Amino acid sequence: MTDPEKREPRKLNFFQTVGAILWAFTGLRRGRDYHLDAQKLNPVHVILTGLILALVFVVILVLLARWAVA
Repeated sequence: MTDPEKREPRKLNFFQTVGAILWAFTGLRRGRDYHLDAQKLNPVHVILTGLILALVFVVILVLLARWAVA
């Protein structure tokens, strides 16, 4: 059997990745939790989440600008 400490950490699923990134956006994440997440994050999920959240952010800004001008 393999030693539990030598095994690769289990990767976070997509929704856990979204949660970790949203916590990082707010700046309220503890350093210990950040390091644990950084070891488990899937780079593909991080890229997809970043693109989706950037798109949502731009759409919200456009809607706010249209509302402010109206």
